[in-house]
Amino acid sequence: MADILKIGGRDLTSRLFLGTGKFSSNRLIPEVVKASGAQVVTVALRRVDMDFQEENIAAYVPGECVLMPNTSGARNAEEAVRIARLARAAGCGNWVKIEVIKDNRYLLPDNQETVRATEILAAEGFVVLPYMSPDLITAKKLAEAGAAAVMPLGSPIGSNRGLKTKELIRILIDEIPLPIIVDAGIGRPSEAAEAMEMGAAAVLVNTAIATAEDPVAMGRAFGLAVEAGRAAYLAGMPEAAEYARASSPLTGFLRD
Repeated sequence: MADILKIGGRDLTSRLFLGTGKFSSNRLIPEVVKASGAQVVTVALRRVDMDFQEENIAAYVPGECVLMPNTSGARNAEEAVRIARLARAAGCGNWVKIEVIKDNRYLLPDNQETVRATEILAAEGFVVLPYMSPDLITAKKLAEAGAAAVMPLGSPIGSNRGLKTKELIRILIDEIPLPIIVDAGIGRPSEAAEAMEMGAAAVLVNTAIATAEDPVAMGRAFGLAVEAGRAAYLAGMPEAAEYARASSPLTGFLRD
């Protein structure tokens, strides 16, 4: 039986979402999509220019992918809503990743404004995937506001520092009845696999792939890691033990 992730009326077989903000050339995007198997690709609206094909990043996203504009640059709910509406009017569809960031140093999301934007856009029929600092109460509010998934950060954007918020993400996975998609900070395929082993529904990766020496090969590595982590989760991860446990009987051989 196929392992399907259902979001916004779409059936997804890949649980790797791809960010596009840091590729050295837009021409790498379709190659990385093919190598990684990603089916959801996020782009910043300011990089979507329908009048200039060479500069229009959306033109490089394969047609079979879900194009998910993000509200990068928004500093409050009103700006995020305006960007989302502009993206839909420009033909980018109704999926949107909400990013509301006021903090210029650590680039941490404003959870309160994110909830406000989610409520407005979900009521307008958008498939809203909000990026947030992992907090249980905020995640519950996002679910109540109509979010299609919740996207907690693993560590600060672009840091490649991995799952520094691992225990907080685990709480969201246990308590929130929505797909939990780990976004930001994942720097290695092993960290993507770890997130999937925890029970995350998907991961979104940008910097670790786009800034690798070989982005296409790294995209393939992340795709495989996500598949392996998901398979391990479905298989049922064994519990860790405090003390050693013999894998074979210690009695009955040579002497009793």
